[in-house]
Amino acid sequence: MRINDLRSEIRNGRTRVVATVVWEDSDRPTHDLYFETEEEFASALSLNPHAFLVGCIVPAMHFGEKRVAIDAEICPELRIGLDTAMSWLRHWYYEPTRDLIRIEAGTRSHIPTPHTPDRAGFFFSGGVDSFATLRANRLNFPPEHPGSIKDGVLVFGLELDDSAMFQHVIQLYREVAKKAEITLVPIYTNVYLNYREEDARNHFRFWMGQFQGAAFASISHALANRYTVMSIAASEAIPEASILGLQNLAPYGSHPLLDPLYSSGDLRLRHDGITLSRLDKIRLVADWEVALKNLRVCNRFKQYKSGSLNCGRCEKCVRTMLGLLAVGALDKTDVFPSHEVTVELVKEAVIIVPSTWRSYDLEPSYLELLEPLTNLGRRDLVNAIKAQLAKGQARGLNGWKNRIATFDNRFLGGRLRRLKGMLSP
Repeated sequence: MRINDLRSEIRNGRTRVVATVVWEDSDRPTHDLYFETEEEFASALSLNPHAFLVGCIVPAMHFGEKRVAIDAEICPELRIGLDTAMSWLRHWYYEPTRDLIRIEAGTRSHIPTPHTPDRAGFFFSGGVDSFATLRANRLNFPPEHPGSIKDGVLVFGLELDDSAMFQHVIQLYREVAKKAEITLVPIYTNVYLNYREEDARNHFRFWMGQFQGAAFASISHALANRYTVMSIAASEAIPEASILGLQNLAPYGSHPLLDPLYSSGDLRLRHDGITLSRLDKIRLVADWEVALKNLRVCNRFKQYKSGSLNCGRCEKCVRTMLGLLAVGALDKTDVFPSHEVTVELVKEAVIIVPSTWRSYDLEPSYLELLEPLTNLGRRDLVNAIKAQLAKGQARGLNGWKNRIATFDNRFLGGRLRRLKGMLSP
C-alpha cells in the first residue's frame, strides 16, 4: 500500500485533509482517505502523516498488503507502537508465521511545537461509555489540570453515516456540551466507510475485532494541532475488570493493550474506564442529570427524530433501560419512549449471539443486573434474562458442535463421528 499526495482542500465550506491510498497486493480500488471539520475548527486539522498511517495500517494488514509506504517522516514512538500493535493483532487473529506489515517512512527527529497548550479531548457519542468517561474525568481532574477534558469529538462516518441525522445529533449535543462545559468538535471521515462494501457481518467483525481503536487514533492524529491527549472510552463489549478480572480481557479492536500503542511523541491516546463495569458506568450516568437526560445509546439512527434518539426496543436500548431500572433511574429520564421494561420486551430484544471471539460477549452486562433487579422484586425480568442467557449458551454449544462436525467431515473423513458411534452404549 502506498499513501500518496497528502493535501488540504475546502469542500462545501468545510476544511479537509486528504491522502490517496493505493493498494498494491490486494484487488481493491484506489481511494482518498479524508478527515474534515467545520470552519470554526479548521486550525485543528493538519496534514499529519500519522493520521493516514494509523488509519491505513490495520486494513492493509487485514487485506494482505505487504507494506505501507508513505513519503513522510513519522515519530519513532509511533513506529514501535504500530509494530507492537500489529504483533498483538497477528497473535489474536492470524497465523503466527504471517509476516508483519512493513512500514516504509522516514523518521521524525523532533516533536513538533504544539499550536496550543496541553489540551485533552475525548470521543463523545452520547452513549453510556462516553458520558461515563466525561463524568469520571470531571470527578477526578481539577479544571486547571492538563488532563481535564475540554472537548468532545463527535464523528460522522463510524456508526452514524446519514448526513441529515448527523446534523440533528450535532444540534442536540451542542446544547448538551454547553451544559457539560465542553466544546463539541464535529469530524467527518471515511476511515471506516471505505470497508463497508464487505458483507455486513464481516465488515462489522473487522471493525469490532481489529480496527476501531486505530480508527479513533487516526482521527486523533488528524487533530493533533489541537490535542495532546485523547481518551477512547472502553467498550462494554470487553468483559469488565470488576467482574471477571483483568486477566480475562479478550481480544478486541479497542483494547488497553492496543490503543496506547497508537500514540506518538506529541499525542497520547488513553483507553479509559476499563475498571468500570457497564453497571458502574450506568451509576455514574444516573448520578449526573446532563448525561441521564441526553443519552444516545441506539444505533438505529435512521429512526432518529426530534426529541427521540433511542428506539427503546433494540438490544442496546433494552440493556441500558434494564441498567437504569436496576439503579433506580429509568423513571428519571425521558430518552426512551417508555419507562416500562416488560418480559416480552426482554424476550424480543435480548438475543445473546455467541462469537468466535469472546470479547463480543454480552453475558457480563446481563449477569450483573440479576442481583439488583432481584432486590427490586423484579423476578419476572430476572427469569427472562436468565432464559435468554441460557439460549445464548445453547447457541454457543451448538455452534461448536457444528464446527467440529464440519472439521471432521472435511479433514478427518467422518472418523470422529464413527468413533462416537462405537463408544456410545
